[in-house]
Amino acid sequence: MDLGLHGRVAAVAGASSGLGLAIATSLAAEGAHVAISARNEDKLRRAAETVDAAGQGRVTATALDVRDAAAVTAWIDGAAGELGGLHIVVPNAGGPPGGTATAFDVQAYRDATELNLLSQISITQAALPHLRAAGWGRIIFVTSVSVRQPIPTLALSNTARAGVAGYAKSLVADLGATGITVNLLAPGYHATDRVGELVGDDQAKHDAITADIPVGRMGDPSDFGAIATFLASEQANYITGAVVPIDGGSSRSLL
Repeated sequence: MDLGLHGRVAAVAGASSGLGLAIATSLAAEGAHVAISARNEDKLRRAAETVDAAGQGRVTATALDVRDAAAVTAWIDGAAGELGGLHIVVPNAGGPPGGTATAFDVQAYRDATELNLLSQISITQAALPHLRAAGWGRIIFVTSVSVRQPIPTLALSNTARAGVAGYAKSLVADLGATGITVNLLAPGYHATDRVGELVGDDQAKHDAITADIPVGRMGDPSDFGAIATFLASEQANYITGAVVPIDGGSSRSLL
């Protein structure tokens, strides 16, 4: 199936590893030009090589802290200028520390909101003029299954990422007639480097994670990237406002 992404331009934040890298690689494989960003320059350079090898489109890489709104705007504007416009934006960032709701002070909640909510709004607002100018666009947020079913030990993430869902849903009405769709991916556990660092060779930890996943395993990041890429496609033009769980069935929410 031709997804209609050849020559489209995508900007993917938090793309030096994990699910962000999987999305960028999948988009590149479909012929898109891809601008990636992340904080770690060494990891970002290696990620750019991976993305570049996946397809024939152009790839740019920018070291960036998504909490810096001015730097975000410069990245988005620079990518659009260098790659010939912007059509797809993937606001994404790493998660805040784990812990229960009463384990953190107000500043910790402010920091989590800055990282996982306000940065996503900043990226989106920087991208919107370019998407509107193109008359076609896809905004794909990457959050967590916790937006559908809060995880008691991830209170900061539960709080900030739920705000992303509210923002995304609010955008739908504003952008519905513009040709720009807005969707949100809610991943569960995937076999990323980050999860590997947390679990290591501890089989008990691995078993504890997978025990509550009906399919019996963690997700493959490349499969996650493929789902994001479909939502970026021409064929997904009537899907907007969706919260898509990609969790092997682990969330039990009815909606």
